[in-house]
Amino acid sequence: MLPLGGAVLVGALWWRLGVGPFVDGIALVNGPALLAAAVITLFTTVSGAWRWQLVSRGLGVDLSLRTAITAYYRSQFLNSVLPGGVLGDVDRGVGHGLNSGNVGLGLRAVVCERIGGQVVQTVLVVAVLTLVPSPVRSSAPVIAAIAAVIVVAAVIVFAAFPSGGTSIWARGIRALATDLRLGVLGRATWPGVLLASCAVTAGHAVIFLIAGRAAGVTLSPIRMLPLAVLVLLAMSVPTNLAGWGPREGVAAWAFSAAGLGAGQGVTVAVVYGVLAFVSCLPGAAILVVDWLRRRRNGAGPVGSVRLPHPAGVDEGSKVRG
Repeated sequence: MLPLGGAVLVGALWWRLGVGPFVDGIALVNGPALLAAAVITLFTTVSGAWRWQLVSRGLGVDLSLRTAITAYYRSQFLNSVLPGGVLGDVDRGVGHGLNSGNVGLGLRAVVCERIGGQVVQTVLVVAVLTLVPSPVRSSAPVIAAIAAVIVVAAVIVFAAFPSGGTSIWARGIRALATDLRLGVLGRATWPGVLLASCAVTAGHAVIFLIAGRAAGVTLSPIRMLPLAVLVLLAMSVPTNLAGWGPREGVAAWAFSAAGLGAGQGVTVAVVYGVLAFVSCLPGAAILVVDWLRRRRNGAGPVGSVRLPHPAGVDEGSKVRG
């Protein structure tokens, strides 16, 4: 039901602003912007894949960077075409788990990686909104308060389950706490997780600035940055419909607050959406190649989820590739 909220939000914007901002956003995409976005997406994909590799190794499961990059591209494409924006992450978590022999651990590694990245992104957004003057500066305390409530709620939930509890929820909570401590906060992992998360957030923010420039926004990059990070944070809310919804809604509000008009905000958000979608199309190619490989080798049903794994295999808990 959550993606329905994204569809309703897009429908409301369409009814309020008309089709113009959406059509303009598609029409304003140009070659240089696409090329720049593709290069930056390669950088952010490698950064995100490295973060995932670090977390996985922190949990005792090896994952080659090549395999991680391939799966990350695929997950980004799936997230961009499927409701919710998280099913691609489920795909790579299951694939990693199948190859390592522990699907639960593969999924938990992805959850920890996403949590680490989301925490860093939220801190960066609050910092930018606080330090950079902008019409949306008042959002910083609200976001910080929401984040604090989530943290407090998580602490309460963790504390509510006794250390010796045997229920599935108690075991799950203990496993997640241990995974976060080893995979994200471990001495050998947290610096890389922090660096990679900053790189991913910065890369997406730059793509949004490029989208703004393509849409004709004349604000300087520093004045545009608070609007960009706020929209990016909204995109992490799993209520979108194939990427659409919160992005356009928050962009409309933020640009209206900045005196640029809600329509301009929707146009920039649409340009960003097109740039992001085209930049993750290598993931679609990977899906096709993987499907053809399974068909040729007869390695299970077409719908089975497997990570591509080149030669050079370690057995046991090692991820092939």
